[in-house]
Amino acid sequence: MNQPTVPVDRVASPRRIAALALPALVVLAAEPLYVLVDTAVVGHLGRVPLAAVAVGGTVMTLTAWVGTVVAYGTTGRAARRYGAGDRAAAVAEGVQSSWLAFGLGMLVVVGMQVGGPALTGALAGGGEVGTAAGEWLRIAAFGAPGLLLAAAGNGWLRGVQDTRRPLLFVVGPNLLSAVLCPVLVYPVGMGLNGSAVANVIAQTLSGVLFVAALVSERVSLRPHPRIIGQQLVLSRDLLIRGLAFQASFLSATAVAARFGAAAVGAHQIAIQLWFFAALVLDALAIAAQALVGAALGAGDAAAARALAQRIGRFGAVCGVAFAVLAAAGTGVVPTWFSSDTSVHEQALVAWPWFVAMLPLAGVVFALDGVLIGAGDIRYLRNLTVAGALGGFLPAIWLSHAFGLGLGGIWAGLLLFTVIRLIGLLLRLGGGAWAVTGAVRTERHAGSAA
Repeated sequence: MNQPTVPVDRVASPRRIAALALPALVVLAAEPLYVLVDTAVVGHLGRVPLAAVAVGGTVMTLTAWVGTVVAYGTTGRAARRYGAGDRAAAVAEGVQSSWLAFGLGMLVVVGMQVGGPALTGALAGGGEVGTAAGEWLRIAAFGAPGLLLAAAGNGWLRGVQDTRRPLLFVVGPNLLSAVLCPVLVYPVGMGLNGSAVANVIAQTLSGVLFVAALVSERVSLRPHPRIIGQQLVLSRDLLIRGLAFQASFLSATAVAARFGAAAVGAHQIAIQLWFFAALVLDALAIAAQALVGAALGAGDAAAARALAQRIGRFGAVCGVAFAVLAAAGTGVVPTWFSSDTSVHEQALVAWPWFVAMLPLAGVVFALDGVLIGAGDIRYLRNLTVAGALGGFLPAIWLSHAFGLGLGGIWAGLLLFTVIRLIGLLLRLGGGAWAVTGAVRTERHAGSAA
């Protein structure tokens, strides 16, 4: 990367980066932790309700994924406006993304009322599970507008570097729901549907709190189709990028399953630990989005480049820390998830690749956040698709064709990570990503391919 022309300490101190990253981590972790509570509560109702919430919850997870896309797209745009000294315009980005989020949420509500039971029936193969999941999903879908409004709210508040309110607006409703869920399921007697109602209450309350924060800013709440259209373009590119990830990981699971139950069980353990590491490292990426977007909005490309270097180093340190922990847990951590010795043996095949990848992944996730904050989404999209089609997917299916087992699959994931790392370093070293101004334009951005 280019050397910064300003002192790094004037850009963002480690304390400032941590002040943005740590609250973001708590917000990111709140929903998965609540899902664990919800699963534990429903699990005591029996196998059918537990299977039903697993099927219905998978569909709602896709809605949460769309929310993440909305949040990431909003953070960079709001941060640029904020860095340019125009807080009102930064908040206005939040207004427009909230309209987009609400519209998408209402589409989910209508779609799940019409097609939810058929979708869960297809996923569950019909029967009691499909019926119960369809009923659960129809209720839970009413929380989608609130869920997506909260995502948009997280986006603009991160953009103006307000970390306190998102923490309160997400954690508070989730704690309330964690209390309500067992009450509605058992003493009130709503059973499985009580879980869905608790979800809806939490998500709606969270969305209302974020909307109230918008109203308190005293900006115009009118929708502007042109700005919403620009946000949709960002969301489209992030969705395509996400689909490349989804296709790759689904293919990896499908191939692992062809190597037997022990192999797919071990793969599940390793991949869930990988997702957990990604969750923690994404908190650093969120800090990067806010800080880099603000620096570029203020017209300070040198500060943005200095931030990229500092955040990349922090990502490497975090990745190494994860790798040390994972290496120390070799042969031990898999026993926490399964008592089957054949699963443990298969996990040991994937483990060296998992450990080796973590330091690289720490840098990749951090630098992803830099480019998202810079609004260089098209390049990220193209890089991810190229890495998936040119590295991960061929390696996965060659592993199947030549019987390479989990080692081949995880070697493919390492190759995917290396391709992305090289592409990110080349992009950041070239400097074309650092387009200054309150709004990113591609006129001086260079090739996005």
